[in-house]
Amino acid sequence: MSVETILQLVISSTLVYSAPLIFTALGGTFSERAGVVNVGLEGTMIMGAFAGVVFNLTFADQFGSATPWLGLIAGGVIGLVFSLIHAVATVTLRADHIVSGTVMNLMAPALGVYIIKLMYGKGQTSMISQNFGYWNVPGLSKIPFIGPVLFTKTSSTAWVAILIAFIASWVLFNTRFGLRLRSVGENPQAADTLGLKVYTLRYSGVLISGVLGGIGGALFAQSIAGNFSASTIVGQGYMSMAAMIFGRWNPIGAMGAALFFGFSQSMAIVGAQLPVIDQIPAVYLQIAPYVLTILVLVIFFAKSKAPAADGVNYIKSV
Repeated sequence: MSVETILQLVISSTLVYSAPLIFTALGGTFSERAGVVNVGLEGTMIMGAFAGVVFNLTFADQFGSATPWLGLIAGGVIGLVFSLIHAVATVTLRADHIVSGTVMNLMAPALGVYIIKLMYGKGQTSMISQNFGYWNVPGLSKIPFIGPVLFTKTSSTAWVAILIAFIASWVLFNTRFGLRLRSVGENPQAADTLGLKVYTLRYSGVLISGVLGGIGGALFAQSIAGNFSASTIVGQGYMSMAAMIFGRWNPIGAMGAALFFGFSQSMAIVGAQLPVIDQIPAVYLQIAPYVLTILVLVIFFAKSKAPAADGVNYIKSV
């Protein structure tokens, strides 16, 4: 196997597995920059996966190859609605952020499977007929060496996710909305004194998180899992949260960390086709992403500086 072929295989699979993590990690970044800890990213991804697969199965004949893309919108909408629960609990009712997010994670798989049983009479859906597949970037795929490695048989959604990461960075650090959002995550009292609507901005951060997390779940289900069940999303939300922390609550950093975790997941799939790595027992490659997630959280959480008011409930003075 040539170096070009190896790189193409590794990079292509890495992008596929990274894309859902990038979307969800970006969502978590918006929420926590607003001061709301969102442990419920896992639950949001589960509901997004549920919505994406149900939409795909229902409308595949009508929309054809556009169905998966529309499924992402469906996942984002359901993610927004589901994250509203977390926003109400933490911002309005001032519940503990960790408890609220944990409840969301526990509720989502049970709710999804229950509705699936009502709709299809069984605990999981059939495999979807329309998925994202692979894509050759027009023009760029013709570049010698770089074209076949980066832009041939690649993931279109991954490149969209990377683009959105740069847009998210610009929004957070170069717009009035981003400055205001970050201010309520650092010092909500001062932001309130300046006339900013702290509750509204915190709701905005959580709801943006819900949209992006729902898209991440719908993308994972339609590009990797292929159906929905209680085990479709297993740990992806927690990896996204680890990527957010590893990336220091910065969209570009979160994207880079998500690419790292996507690479570790892809090794469990393509490792058997790669020299040297094919000698490693498959079980080690399968557990590697989860071990890395724990290590990243242990090593970097204490060293990373979260927004000052992240997880701190705000009570508006009368």
